[in-house]
Amino acid sequence: MNIGVIGVGKLGEFHTKLLTEIARECGDLHFAGVYDLDRQRAEEMAGKYGVATFSSLELFAKSCDAAIIATTTSSHYEIARTLLGERLHLFIEKPITTTVEEADELIRLEAENGVHIQVGHIERFNPALRAVEAHIGRPLYIQAERLSGFSRRVTDVSVVLDLMIHDIDLVLSLIPSDIKHISASGVKVFSNQLDMATARIDFINGATANVTASRLSRIKMRKLRFFCDSPKSYASLDLTTGKSEIFRLVKQSEASSKNPLKSFAARKILEQFGEIHETMQGMVLDYINPEVPKINALRDELEHFINTVRNNTPATVSSSDGRRAIMVAGKIAEEIAANAALRE
Repeated sequence: MNIGVIGVGKLGEFHTKLLTEIARECGDLHFAGVYDLDRQRAEEMAGKYGVATFSSLELFAKSCDAAIIATTTSSHYEIARTLLGERLHLFIEKPITTTVEEADELIRLEAENGVHIQVGHIERFNPALRAVEAHIGRPLYIQAERLSGFSRRVTDVSVVLDLMIHDIDLVLSLIPSDIKHISASGVKVFSNQLDMATARIDFINGATANVTASRLSRIKMRKLRFFCDSPKSYASLDLTTGKSEIFRLVKQSEASSKNPLKSFAARKILEQFGEIHETMQGMVLDYINPEVPKINALRDELEHFINTVRNNTPATVSSSDGRRAIMVAGKIAEEIAANAALRE
């Protein structure tokens, strides 16, 4: 399999570095080279990682079976449409496109040409999330908060498509239900696009998610909180550090063998929750601090993509998943615009 990288900015360099390592370890994978409109940057990255460069997208397409698109979001559609026409398998960094109509066309071309698209929603591969997900029940309420500093690199899209899209995809993957209602608000500060946004997503099955994203922060934060049923549980997760803790109300026989909270420790923890002990009805409070495996999430998703192409199996994060995420993002943006119009 011949594979290449399109767009070798900051994120594209991460892909280039990891793909160089993966190709070195896999006898059936050849890193064909990189392409970028900035020829100087392309030559710099090619020299650094010992790969070839291409002078045009057309030459790139003729030399590759698969491609990683790590360009700006607004360019995804045109590049992907061209490469799908050449029957290339594509890994497209999130979000898949800027509009649902563009995503629909890529999905059509994917099916027509018998190739695979995987979308780079990297948080699906976050080892900390996987460690927590194994212990929580059915999510009833999810609170997601994602903060970052301002970057000129991503001002071609709003904070909804830049940052919030990560948590939109996570919420949609964790709550198996159609959406009932969305309410949202947001502001523009340093750019002509939304720089801060918050949204409440209500699902038909009764679950709710509150999602907040800002690129006006002096600190970086990626946190999730879950309130779940079956079993009744609360989980707090830091997607950056991997630090997490889970509290579950379970039968004694179902408690974690390592960390069932008993006696003095249990009383101290229960005191922090107020008078929760009065509602336990013979259950025990189980505490889990899951061990997070040291896995590079970006490498993991690249390897999943390569295996999808190699084995002709469904993508872990499909083009349809990517479409649904931007559909919800679009509805959030529409709700914010409608609320802004009412204030004027």
